[in-house]
Amino acid sequence: MEFTGRTVVVTGAGSGIGRATARLFAAAGALVLGVGRRGETLTETAGPHEAISVHVADLRDPDAPAGVIEAAIARWGRLDVLVNNAGAAQIMPLAETTAGEIAALFELNVTAPSLLARHALPHLRETRGSIVNVSSTYGHRPLPGGACYAASKAAVEQLTRSWALELAAEGIRVNALAPGPTESGALASAGLPAAVVEQIKRDEEGRIPMGRRGDPGEVAAWILRLADPSATWLTGQVLTVDGGLELV
Repeated sequence: MEFTGRTVVVTGAGSGIGRATARLFAAAGALVLGVGRRGETLTETAGPHEAISVHVADLRDPDAPAGVIEAAIARWGRLDVLVNNAGAAQIMPLAETTAGEIAALFELNVTAPSLLARHALPHLRETRGSIVNVSSTYGHRPLPGGACYAASKAAVEQLTRSWALELAAEGIRVNALAPGPTESGALASAGLPAAVVEQIKRDEEGRIPMGRRGDPGEVAAWILRLADPSATWLTGQVLTVDGGLELV
């Protein structure tokens, strides 16, 4: 995959899949804007990679998406790929669900990628670029105790299909990757105690046919494949990479 001369925005680039994605794009020749809430973790992502620039933003701020795209255009004058990776996972049993928690979850998982895509659109039209959204295997299978998270990822998958159809005539491709449980800080970031996190990981490993959780690098590789400029006829697809979990 060749991305030399192309520019990429990766949200949620401070850790996990986002960090691996930013580094893989840079290794493939792209100029990358890594976006996240914490400057120190973004700096770690960039490390020695001169092709990775960082932009600190809380995407739940309604003005942040426009600022992200403006930063990329100000730096490089073009945008070829938008990777909507930032998101939050939250265990929220129905009996404990609140309006505020639902709103916060959808602000990051649904509203933010929508606004990023909106502001990126004029620039993607110029480059006939692409959007890659990051969903989850739970975007199309049930998650007891996490229905609102699953619903937010189902929304991401429907955004993907609808945008793909809306933008196809303009040569803009839109696809999504739906990873299964992957090693990252997502569970800890959800506020779960360490013992609970470890139990969830063991339970997930027991359900995944391939017997292990995913590695961020092997997931990120598929994001690059979906964004690959040579994939000229691939749009509106949701690719599940989950070690076979969706089959059981």
